[in-house]
Amino acid sequence: MLLHLPVVTFKETPLHHCGIVGIYSHKKINVPKELFYPLFSLQHRGQESCGIAYHHSRGQLITYKDLGMVGNVLSHYLTETHSSYTGIGHVRYSTRGGNKLENAQPVLAVCNKGQIALAHNGNISNSMFLKNELIREGSILQSTSDTELILHYIAKSKRNDFTESLMETLERVEGAYSFVMIHNDTLIAARDPYGFRPLVIGEKSDMMEFASETCALDILGMNYTREVNPGEIILVNKYGKQSVALHKKDRRCQCIFELIYFARPDSILFGYPVHTIRKKMGGFLAHIDNLPGDIVCAVPDSGNSAALGYSESSGVGLEYGLTRNHYSGRTFIQPAPDMRESGVRMKLHPMKAVINGKRVILIDDSLVRGTTSRIIVKLIKEAGAKEVHLRLCAPEIKYPCFFGIDIPTKEELISNRMSPADIAHYIGADSVRFLPLEYLRQCVSNPEDFCFACFNGNYPFDVKDR
Repeated sequence: MLLHLPVVTFKETPLHHCGIVGIYSHKKINVPKELFYPLFSLQHRGQESCGIAYHHSRGQLITYKDLGMVGNVLSHYLTETHSSYTGIGHVRYSTRGGNKLENAQPVLAVCNKGQIALAHNGNISNSMFLKNELIREGSILQSTSDTELILHYIAKSKRNDFTESLMETLERVEGAYSFVMIHNDTLIAARDPYGFRPLVIGEKSDMMEFASETCALDILGMNYTREVNPGEIILVNKYGKQSVALHKKDRRCQCIFELIYFARPDSILFGYPVHTIRKKMGGFLAHIDNLPGDIVCAVPDSGNSAALGYSESSGVGLEYGLTRNHYSGRTFIQPAPDMRESGVRMKLHPMKAVINGKRVILIDDSLVRGTTSRIIVKLIKEAGAKEVHLRLCAPEIKYPCFFGIDIPTKEELISNRMSPADIAHYIGADSVRFLPLEYLRQCVSNPEDFCFACFNGNYPFDVKDR
């Protein structure tokens, strides 16, 4: 029997993965309150649901999760005290499975291996194969998320030692995962052998924190020590810290889109300050462009750093041409064009006094369908711009991602159907130009350690579910 997952409605931009946090303290602390702040820092990585799990003093794992954002779902913990040694948290954007409460994380299970809570960032690329295998063998699945599969295979393992059961499970799993897990009273952090998804470590006195980005360490005053290595599993409990390794792969495949778009600009990921790398991207765009313009404007917030780099390299002044309403939420692809346009107008508004009569060089991170860009160009021209030239600090996206980014099928990607000149005509811009892949590779000193598959189709391995 084949299992068909529900179709997820794709939005205009490449959408976020998830954000995860794990905390262990050798002294009892109010763990839910400590988890709130780093999860709030990672809200940009997922706004559909959030939750926490922590080890209660009576010995059981407690979990609380709901649809919605951190400030609404978890704020009650700021006035409550729940003493514990360890806890994990999650903010979610659904890459596999829909936006349903049963897919919210952390996932909690009680099985023959004890109590387990799991929060996962990434995408298991052979999840359909594994799910069908479990169903044939009689397993009952509670969600459409791929995260649950890890718990099922841990429970099925014949190994007596939990760490061995976990390693056996992860050897069967393909794709991208960084996760934090509580097993009884032990905090576990793991990263896939290719290192697709980031997972950083911070320490402070008697506390250790694992998180998707360093901005989640900063808010608790943690000292950033290092990343969890690709293929590394770290276990922390009252007896200390242990590190074990899965079978190594020939190369790393760190997601370049973390640096282009997903991560907060004040984070350090894969060893790079995100803001600095984005400025480089904008600088290279200016270097190859030679475009006469009057002002450089960013599409906020993802284009801000690149726009600064473009302005500095080109000598064209950076202006605050678009304001963003931070209370409008994300812009979804609505069923009717007028609803889509209203959504963008609620989120972005042009500064007419800045734009009127100007040749505008508009900087954004990437282009997927072109729908939102078409509306933004229209807004800027309505504000009186003489010309609008769209510049993207990513290459043309031509291939889907199977490792945690919600990128549409090839047929839905505008760069598979149109040349840059045709795209410019479609969105109403005077020109469109992308950052060539060879220049993107020059933005990092170790391009061989990054995955560029959404640009060139060179996947690191054959994907079973593709």
